[in-house]
Amino acid sequence: MASGHANGSSDDANGLEPQNKLLERVVRTPGRQPSPQPTHLGVPGAMQHRVLHETGPGYVAPKFEGKAKQMDEVKNQVDEKGFIPTDLVDDEVEWFYNELGIDDMYFSTESADAIVSHVHSLYAAKVAAYARDDKKLEIRLDKEAADHAVYIDTSVPGLSSAEGSGFEARLEQKYLDASRGSASYRVETFRSPSKLLGGGEQALRCYFVYQASFKNKNPAPNETSIDELGDVRFLQKTTPNTRAVYQRVMEAVVSRTGPVIDMYDVEGSREKRLVVAFKQGSAIGLFTALSDLYHYYGLTSSRKYVEQFSNGITILSIYLRPAPHAESRHPPIEASIHQITKEVSLLYCIPQSRFQAHFTNGKLSLQESIYAHCVWVFTQHFLNRLGNEYNTLTSLLDVSNIVHAELLSKLKKRLRTETFTADYILEIINQYPELVRSLYLTFANAHYVQTRGEQDDFLPTLSYLRMKVDRVMTDDELKTLISKTAVNEHHEMVMTAFRVFNSSVLKTNFYTPTKVALSFRLNPSFLPPEEYPQPLFGMFLVISSEFRGFHLRFRDIARGGIRIVKSRSREAYAINARSLFGMRNLDENYNLANTQQRKNKDIPEGGSKGVILLDIQHQDKVSVAFEKYIDSIMDLLLPPTSPGIKDPIVDLHGKEEILFLGPDENTADLVDWATEHARARGAPWWKSFMTGKSPTLGGIPHDKYGMTTLSVREYVLGIYRKLGLEESQVRKLQTGGPDGDLGSNEILLGNEKYCAIVDGAGVLMDPNGLDRTELLRLAKERKMISSYDITKLSKDGYRVLVEESNITLPSGEVVNNGTSFRNTFHLRGNEQFDMFVPCGGRPESIDFSSASRLISKGKAIIPYIVEGANLFITQEAKLRLEKAGCIIFKDASANKGGVTSSSLEVLASLSFDDDNFLSHMCVQADGTVPKFYRDYVTQVQAKIQENARLEFEAIWRENQETGVSRSVLSDRLSLAITKMDEELQGTELWDNVELRRSVLSDALPALLLHDIGLDKIMERVPDNYLRAIFGSYLASRFIYTMGISASPVSFFAFMNKRMAKVNGA
Repeated sequence: MASGHANGSSDDANGLEPQNKLLERVVRTPGRQPSPQPTHLGVPGAMQHRVLHETGPGYVAPKFEGKAKQMDEVKNQVDEKGFIPTDLVDDEVEWFYNELGIDDMYFSTESADAIVSHVHSLYAAKVAAYARDDKKLEIRLDKEAADHAVYIDTSVPGLSSAEGSGFEARLEQKYLDASRGSASYRVETFRSPSKLLGGGEQALRCYFVYQASFKNKNPAPNETSIDELGDVRFLQKTTPNTRAVYQRVMEAVVSRTGPVIDMYDVEGSREKRLVVAFKQGSAIGLFTALSDLYHYYGLTSSRKYVEQFSNGITILSIYLRPAPHAESRHPPIEASIHQITKEVSLLYCIPQSRFQAHFTNGKLSLQESIYAHCVWVFTQHFLNRLGNEYNTLTSLLDVSNIVHAELLSKLKKRLRTETFTADYILEIINQYPELVRSLYLTFANAHYVQTRGEQDDFLPTLSYLRMKVDRVMTDDELKTLISKTAVNEHHEMVMTAFRVFNSSVLKTNFYTPTKVALSFRLNPSFLPPEEYPQPLFGMFLVISSEFRGFHLRFRDIARGGIRIVKSRSREAYAINARSLFGMRNLDENYNLANTQQRKNKDIPEGGSKGVILLDIQHQDKVSVAFEKYIDSIMDLLLPPTSPGIKDPIVDLHGKEEILFLGPDENTADLVDWATEHARARGAPWWKSFMTGKSPTLGGIPHDKYGMTTLSVREYVLGIYRKLGLEESQVRKLQTGGPDGDLGSNEILLGNEKYCAIVDGAGVLMDPNGLDRTELLRLAKERKMISSYDITKLSKDGYRVLVEESNITLPSGEVVNNGTSFRNTFHLRGNEQFDMFVPCGGRPESIDFSSASRLISKGKAIIPYIVEGANLFITQEAKLRLEKAGCIIFKDASANKGGVTSSSLEVLASLSFDDDNFLSHMCVQADGTVPKFYRDYVTQVQAKIQENARLEFEAIWRENQETGVSRSVLSDRLSLAITKMDEELQGTELWDNVELRRSVLSDALPALLLHDIGLDKIMERVPDNYLRAIFGSYLASRFIYTMGISASPVSFFAFMNKRMAKVNGA
């Protein structure tokens, strides 16, 4: 990781007190338009001041008519057992029933035997306290059942303690975090109004958990009435005023991505009522974390309620008051509640950070602890670098030498895996809370905006005392401080990563009061060029409790898919986390974006890719993670509107940014939501934001129209054509089965003799050829090979599913493990295949080492490979196989049909106004397909095939003439086109209006020109996008026609021909 200067830190601060940006000084992005809010925050000054006009708790339990009789029974049982002296029985039982504030719901729910047990436990705690030297009264009472639970303990109000009972975390993990549908749990908790004798400052806290029993278990999708959605007990106990509060909150939260946060004054007291609502499962750990938050500000809760509703909404209601003796050390509640309300959204993003202990004990503020958590994540991905020694070794060895290349590959893997683990980095950061505070102050000084001027009490460190004594240090001072403080080189490297992070952040939603995840727009210049030879244009880092994610792009105008990576085990998660970002051969995100960049040579957009890695504890949170990822990135693309709700951000990038995203692994069914959400947030580019959306939103489904496969097929057919092969006689292996987009369409469009298919279900093999009719059935129905009718296999055929073991094949070979057999089947050297088309599978399924298994006696055992799946074969493996005689066309060339389709989908959305887009490009609700849409899809398919044929012919021709590997030529061709594209956009050629119009007339689809007209298109489509079309079209046509190494003279001749066409028009 290269260290950088403080990008965004005020150089003129000179160590003086923080110069936090006032609202009018914030750098604004040109042309940014207002955006509705994804979340809701009620704060003083942001909306009408609200007061609760009732003095009670807002809950009144139905009277338990049998309470007196039950109490007598309890007294009798307690007396019979003899543990409590007879003369104390009445006092102890009556104290339990009448003085602790426990409502009748508890007594009507619990049996007399259970209550006796609780009375005994409380008495035993008093006896134990008397026997202790410190006379400390400590009560730990719990009872857990499937449908309810009771917890009673003692604690000091307003204080979080690591030695406490941990009941809140326990009940949250066991009951609240897993609440879904009918298995949802509501909670009531309160402090006893009476003090405990001998308890000192401690007070009794009771928690009651009940399984919800909803009035309407299956509400209509748009139902918002709490009278229909609520739990029966909730509806019985709440006052009309409380129900009105919950109703307002419910109506706000159902239409939003994130939480609703409201605050109310309680009439006649200084008590405040904090209300937080969110979708079930979107804020794991928030209940416990909120306690730490208000304790940090010297507040305590008198009572708390967690209510569940049958539409999947959770609402927390907390009554806050100053903790005893706290106001001498903390701001008054009137000031601190403002900060707490704002910080709830930060807590919602990461309820339990890895530095929670430092927050709980007061060493770090909430913002400092979550800042440290974010840098910890950042450091994991960018500190595991190879170092100068590796670079020196690379320069000494010959990478074209197979032995040297394999040695470097193995060494790279080991260095990147073993140098700094996540736990080791965490251990180091935990030792330096004081350093974290100083580093955080620099970050805050660069990005915090005082929206209320000098009167703003929401200060960057959230600690008045610290702000009076701490000062913002310069980057050089921080460097010196880290060097002096760190105990060794490793510690210094980790803490230096904070400086690199601070200098790289161009904008962030960290200080936006309402957010659903934390997003950072990073300047990627800190990446070392020796590891990242192709520089990135932009990088987004997104962090939430459920996931971490990146979005990378190589150009300002770029497009690529968003994939969600799931992990089956902790080991798989560790591997995925290490490979989430990095250099080729190891890590996916950078490599996928780089592949996309090379693949996008024919279109105006450069390459980009987004990857979301689900946390190991949240593998079921696919949609939650996607929604948070999209919304938090949009926070940095769209401007704020409401002061105190979406505050302005410091934009050190200073330029408008538009992202073009698409579907990928595990996100295909989520893009419609993203499109609608962009429209709801007022994004002017909502139509073009996501490709792959449903036809009702103007999307062109790749799978339905075989867009990706059309390009792959051109390369397969090109090989057959050049070599004179009969397609029906070619023995074919395919990974990626009939259930997938690429796999199913490859089956439907191809006519080879399929001998083996490998997919998620297992391996299907028949050397005599699989039944084509049965394969077509599976492809049309999108079913895996587990649904293949095995009676149609020949005597030599077999199917091995991943869950099977000890299977004997027709040859007599025994398969011990079906999963291992599936994972390595494509590397079996004893099978006979002519053509291999990977249509699915993980990146690096064939690397430099495993490629040797596909080579026998120096000759490749599979003569032809067309890489349909992204990154299936590493570049080193391709070169090794080509050297052994295999004809390979790599993914960046073959798999570009989808990006072409998506680009033309984006172009249509940019060219039409909203009304005509809906009428021309959107399939109607009744299934009616506009004629324009049908014709446009046909033109898109033809363009995909044309581009694929042009590139195939160019690579084949260059290989025949030069003998250079096709895999190398593919990269050279992509780089040549993209380099020329960028150069052409910066020349005066664009200024020649007639040439511009001529090129655009050839590059743009004829149907768009006919129905909209060139003038309207040029008026509506952004200028930088049109420039990109101009450059990419001229560059690709020149390189395809004249060759990769064409001279400037050739370009002169090419342009003369083009100008003759312009002048003759």
